[in-house]
This record gives sequence, C-alpha cells and structure tokens, in this order.
Amino acid sequence: MSYEIPGEELPDWLSELVSPLDDKLGVKVHEISPQRCVVSAPLHGNTQPTGLWHGGASGVLVETAGSLAAMAHGRQMDKWAVGTELNVSHLRAPHGDTMTATAIAMHLGRHTTTHEVSIHDDEGRLCATGRVTCQIVDR
Repeated sequence: MSYEIPGEELPDWLSELVSPLDDKLGVKVHEISPQRCVVSAPLHGNTQPTGLWHGGASGVLVETAGSLAAMAHGRQMDKWAVGTELNVSHLRAPHGDTMTATAIAMHLGRHTTTHEVSIHDDEGRLCATGRVTCQIVDR
C-alpha cells in the first residue's frame, strides 16, 4: 500500500517508510517537510464500538505526522528518526468523514525533534492535540 494520493507530489523516499498500521487505518500524506507534515485518515472504520473516532487512531495520526516530519529532518543528515514520546489530548468528537492532522516543528535539533500536532474534522473543528518527540539516529 502507500501514503500517496493521486495527483499529489510526495518524495520518493516516503514509499520505503509506509507503516502497515498506517495502511490499516488508511493514512494518506498530503504534505511533508521537517517543519510541517499533514496527514489524514477516514473516520469510517477507525471508530470505537460506539461509532466515535477511536482515541488510538488519534495517537497514530499524531505519531505519523510528527515522525514523518522528523524523518524528513533526519534525512538531511543521512539519519533516521524514531519516536520517543507521544501524548494526545482529545477535545471533542469529530463530525464528517476525514480526520486531518497537522504537525508543526517546535524543535529541530541534531539529536531530537519535537512537533506539536493538531487534529481537525471535516468542519475544521479542533478535535485533538498532541506532541511527539523523536530521536535522530544513525541509519
């Protein structure tokens, strides 16, 4: 499977990093750079038994958006990035069909990165926030 969206340009190296879990959730990458990464996933199929968006899916979106941005940063030094800390706060139940997570760099260092991530629903409402810290390691 793939993170790709037809008609959107993504870096070639991204195809070697597709996570099986992200594939199961239907995660797609819309934008990627060390400073900002935007990913989305469908609401349908990623819910609790009650039909609400699953909090674990929020965790995956935060981790994926932040880690991919960290990976883009690490690649500039011929290194990888691996997650070391993750937190997510859920604010409200989403509406619509798609959840979109945007990671913004707070720190891009030689050894660590930190990204803050906001997750919005189709109505543009903030539904969750999170933070992911990654360690930059040798490939």
